[in-house]
Amino acid sequence: MIRLFKVKEKQKQEAENATARGPLKKQSAGELRLHKDISELNLPKSCTISFPNGKDDLMTFEISIKPDEGYYMGGKFLFSFNVSGIYPHEAPKVKCKTKVYHPNIDLEGNVCLNILREDWKPVLNINTIVYGLYHLFTEPNHEDPLNHEAAGVLRDNPKAFRSNVKTAMAGGRVGDTNFARCI
Repeated sequence: MIRLFKVKEKQKQEAENATARGPLKKQSAGELRLHKDISELNLPKSCTISFPNGKDDLMTFEISIKPDEGYYMGGKFLFSFNVSGIYPHEAPKVKCKTKVYHPNIDLEGNVCLNILREDWKPVLNINTIVYGLYHLFTEPNHEDPLNHEAAGVLRDNPKAFRSNVKTAMAGGRVGDTNFARCI
């Protein structure tokens, strides 16, 4: 009986000490899964991850992609990821922060990638998304565009498309749109 009293007293003391330090934030299932995904991240050499709000906020981060082949070789493209608390049951919200001339990324930064929409499944992870984004730069898809003008040029005249991409990445103007330098 005395031991039980000592255990209860010790638990009460530990609870008071924890309260003095401030309440510990309990992580949601989504945060726990995201922590696991990020710790197991296997990025290509041309990709980096950063946490603009500090490492305590895993739910918001940025991925930088520098394609080493294809039309966009030499460019640097920044994507923001916002992950909801119900991840992985809902895909992260991904936006391209670099204005880019691309058939699958519109001028507002919205990304057309099937696994971010109808093909998302909870078994997919951040690594899958990063490789999907990287693939958009190595193999742009004119068949499922957000930027219809760029898709039409890619489909009808790949040489002109290559020229437009180079102009845009160098900070030039393509059509009515000015682009910031991203090389």
